[in-house]
Amino acid sequence: MNNDNKTRREFVKNSSLLAGGLIMSPLLSKANFFSGADETIKVALVGCGGRGTGAAMQALLTKQNVKLVAMADAFRDRIDNCYKTLTRDDGSGSSVKAKVDVPEQNKFVGFDAYAKAIALADVVILTTPPGFRPIHFEEAVNKGKHVFMEKPVATDPVGIRRVLDAAEKAKQQKLNVVVGLQRRYQNSYRELFKRKNLIGDITSAQAWWNNDGVWVNKRKYGQTEMEYQMRNWYYFNWLCGDHIVEQHIHNIDVINWFKGGFPVKAQGMGGRQVRKGKDHGEIFDHHFVEFTYADGSVLNSQCRHIPGTMSRVDELIIGTKGSIIGDAATILDAKGKPVYQFDKKGENNPYQNEHDELFAAIAKGEYKFADAEIGAKSTLTAIMGRMATYSGQMLEWDKILASNLNLQPKKYDWDAAPPILPNDDGYYPVAVPGVTKYV
Repeated sequence: MNNDNKTRREFVKNSSLLAGGLIMSPLLSKANFFSGADETIKVALVGCGGRGTGAAMQALLTKQNVKLVAMADAFRDRIDNCYKTLTRDDGSGSSVKAKVDVPEQNKFVGFDAYAKAIALADVVILTTPPGFRPIHFEEAVNKGKHVFMEKPVATDPVGIRRVLDAAEKAKQQKLNVVVGLQRRYQNSYRELFKRKNLIGDITSAQAWWNNDGVWVNKRKYGQTEMEYQMRNWYYFNWLCGDHIVEQHIHNIDVINWFKGGFPVKAQGMGGRQVRKGKDHGEIFDHHFVEFTYADGSVLNSQCRHIPGTMSRVDELIIGTKGSIIGDAATILDAKGKPVYQFDKKGENNPYQNEHDELFAAIAKGEYKFADAEIGAKSTLTAIMGRMATYSGQMLEWDKILASNLNLQPKKYDWDAAPPILPNDDGYYPVAVPGVTKYV
C-alpha cells in the first residue's frame, strides 16, 4: 500500500479503533437538548461488525457523558465480538469498558433488531451494510433520535429518496445527523477548502480509489442464500452498491464539496477482469466515470480492486489559477509552484473528530449537523456512476433520482430469496454494458 492508504490506517490505529466509522449525534429522550455534562447520553449501536465497533469506540471516547445501552445486528456472533472488544481493558488507557452498559436483554438479533435498539437510545449509530441504511435512518428519525450513519446511505435511487425524505423530517425536528464522510471533518481538507479560491474557478478534477480490494467471506456449509449474501455483503449490490459506491464515494464527495454542487450527467466504462469468482458476486472490479457538472466542468473518476496494480486514493482539483492535491494537502499555482502547504503536524483524526464535534454540540443543546442530504446526494452521484459503467449509457441526474430502481428484497427473512440468485454453477448474473439498460 502507498502512503495514501498508510495514512488512513494510522488514523484508525491512533484512535484505538478497529475500523474507521463515524458516530451520530445524541438526543435527550424527553427534549431535544442536554442540560449539562452530567446528563447521560444513551447510545444504541445498529450494526456490530468492524465498522460499527470502531464507531461505537469513537463515540465512547468523546469527552461527554456517553453510555452504550443497546446493540443490534443480524448475527449474534457480531454482537458478541463487538461487546468483547468494547469491554476489554488492554491497559492502554483508552478503555471504554465503564461506558458500556448493555445487559443481555438489550442485545437484539435479527432483521427487526434495529427498531428495538433504537427505541432505547437518545443517539443511534447506523453501521450495517448500506442497503439497510434507508429503513434504519427512517426509523431513527421517526422516533426522534439523533443519528450517526456511515456512508454510503443507500444502494439505489428508491433508497436515496427515502433518505432525503427522512433528512427533511430530521431538519424539522432539529435532530443532528452526521454522515461518515470524514474528509469534511479533517483539518487538512478543511484548510484546503478555505483556500480553494487560490486556484480560481474549478474547471476539472480527478479522483482515485485504486487498491488491491477488500475481504471475501466464502460460503459455508448449511448457509441459506440470504445468510451467505449477508456474510459476504460487499459483493452484492442490494447490500453494498459496488465499491464505487461503498468506498469511492469518499473521493467523489470531496469533489462535490469543493464544487459546491453535484453532477448533472455521467457516462463511463467498467467490468470484471480479475475478481470474477463465485465469491465475488455481481460487482465490477474496475470503474471509470466521466461526471459532468452544470457549468461544464468534468470529474474523471476511477476506482479499481485488482491486486498488483497502481495504488492511489486521492483527489486532484484543477482551476483557472492552479490546482489542489487532496491527500498531500497542497495548493499549486498554474506553473506548479506551491502556494500553500498544510502542516501535517496540525492534522487530526477525522474519524474521532466527527464524534467529538457531534457530541459536544449535543451536550450544549446545539443543532449544528445536517449531513443527511449531502450524504444522500453524494451517494446518488456514486450510484449514477455505477449505473453508467454497468450500462454504457449517458445518464442524467434528474432521471436517476426519479428512477424506480429498487434493489431490495421483497422480504427480509433468512429463508427468503435475495434479489439476485446464482445459476446452477454458482455464478451470479453480471451487468453487461450495451445490454444492461436504465433509460
